[in-house]
Amino acid sequence: MDTHTVDLSRLIAIIAEEVLAASRRPATNCDCHSVNEDCCPTRLQGAIDAGAVRFGVHAVGGAPDVVSGLIDHTLLKPDATRQEMEKLCREAAEFRFATVCVNPAWVAFCAAQLRHTPVGVCTVVGFPLGATTSDVKNYETRRVIFDGAREVDMVINIGALKSGDVRTVERDIEAVTQPCRDAGVVSKVIIEAAYLTDDEKVTACTLAKAAGADFVKTSTGFGPGGATVADVALMRRVVGADMGVKAAGGVRDLEGLKALVAAGATRVGASAGVKIVQQSRSGEPVVPAPPAPVLKSAY
Repeated sequence: MDTHTVDLSRLIAIIAEEVLAASRRPATNCDCHSVNEDCCPTRLQGAIDAGAVRFGVHAVGGAPDVVSGLIDHTLLKPDATRQEMEKLCREAAEFRFATVCVNPAWVAFCAAQLRHTPVGVCTVVGFPLGATTSDVKNYETRRVIFDGAREVDMVINIGALKSGDVRTVERDIEAVTQPCRDAGVVSKVIIEAAYLTDDEKVTACTLAKAAGADFVKTSTGFGPGGATVADVALMRRVVGADMGVKAAGGVRDLEGLKALVAAGATRVGASAGVKIVQQSRSGEPVVPAPPAPVLKSAY
């Protein structure tokens, strides 16, 4: 049996074990919200209100005593201007966010802006579709590290995953995690959960763990859905305590952040980071953001 066959058999065995473990776990609901108890927004409310931002997990990044240290202050829209990037960096330095998360073209600029601050620069690779080749993702990773990125969020090959080609997916992830490890840079794997079944989410998280990633991440923010407490809880169960879980996409207020942290998130990607931190400091009641309008397809 050749090495590739052995590797594939190992991956299939790991994934099967994780899927079975997830299916065996009883789905008990909390009394307060009638949702899965791991997803209950108030399960750890008292601890969060008291100032806790970590719950028995070990992950890279994030300040231990403030909400801002959980947040990647994000600006990934394609028409972002230099003035908007300058503002993003000023806000990140003022509020002491974990990082700014920007497209690769802005990494060198933001690294220069934040050089004398504790704020890191996070960027994206294979973004937002994940549908480029692994060698291109590898080059993108090495280039953004050269430009000053300290964290890299890559998008998996979603089509390969849904085709059951786990070997390709693991190699694709490792094309990013390996240069990150070599450079001491944090790697995050975006699984784009809204496209996946629960079994596929388990597979994606297992492959990210096998490839040595530091985090798994829910969403790009450009797909059909963003972070949910159910997805975060599932991802946390799969990766265990040794990896980070980043929730991104649709996190608009402190209440949303609290629910995701209670479910197991150790980092949150948000463009509304300033609002969230201001809410956490003011002590005022948090008013959830209105739901986004549902757009009907023309097809």
